[in-house]
Amino acid sequence: MDLTNRKTGWRDRRDRFTARFIKISAWVSIAIMFLILIFIAREALPLFYEKEALEEVGWGRLFMPQNYGTPESPLSWVWNPVSVEPKYSLMPLFLGTFKVTIIAMIFSVPVSLAAAVYTAEFAPGWLREIIKPAVEFLSGFPSVVLGFFALIVLASLVQDFFDFDYRLNAFVAGLALSLAVIPIIYTVCEDALASVPRKLREASWALGATRAETIIRVVLPTAMPGIFAGMILGFGRAVGETMIVLMASGNAAITSLRFDDSTRTLPATIAAELAEVVFGSPHYRVLFLIGLLLFLITFVLNGTGSFIINRLRTRLSGEN
Repeated sequence: MDLTNRKTGWRDRRDRFTARFIKISAWVSIAIMFLILIFIAREALPLFYEKEALEEVGWGRLFMPQNYGTPESPLSWVWNPVSVEPKYSLMPLFLGTFKVTIIAMIFSVPVSLAAAVYTAEFAPGWLREIIKPAVEFLSGFPSVVLGFFALIVLASLVQDFFDFDYRLNAFVAGLALSLAVIPIIYTVCEDALASVPRKLREASWALGATRAETIIRVVLPTAMPGIFAGMILGFGRAVGETMIVLMASGNAAITSLRFDDSTRTLPATIAAELAEVVFGSPHYRVLFLIGLLLFLITFVLNGTGSFIINRLRTRLSGEN
């Protein structure tokens, strides 16, 4: 009896220690993220009140088109902070980030979802044990390796196939970026599909539905919160990726809606310019402002995704 009590007491202490350790780890992670946000905001906020920064940058120049005296385009967005007259418009960077991310999602979402459906619903057990680790292994590739592959191999193939004027462009960067996003979306979607109870599938089959009809009308709607979560995570990864777009996009801040033009993204701008910028200069502050905007974009994406996922889960469960 005493031995049983000692074992029970040891398990209780172990469980309490584990729960406390997990709680402390969570709070430490939150504190570290909060401190990083404070540091970035501290370096960016002088743009609001420093006289030199206000005169050189100006909030209107960051987001509104300016007149630089060119007859072809009297009003334009230009990012060129190292010229004689520094230009700090963020519009080319936002546009480049948007183009690359959209291309990456267009390629990655259908491929990831199709692969997840095949793995969870059609593949035999032995093949599933091969496909899933193989796809997830792709997430372990360093982004610089994927960027190097896009720079050396993928860019030439795409230019030859589509006859693009520029070898490095938003399309190539987005296509290479999709290789980094696919494992994230695939893993979350496959787990969501595999977690759908088999009883739902059997009930659909008993009513005469085919396997394809069951997947479309039963499995996918039930797993939709998890699928949407995977898409949000993939979108956030695409927005924040640096090395792939830095190497494969052409790294030119051009205000253009064409996907075959070279472009530059927000994270690539920080990576390319922060190491050489003058500490405390307006250019330095703007780069930290870009980092702060990226943080806020990611926060809004995750918050919106969590809200929509909860609404979908509540709606599918039949609760009000």
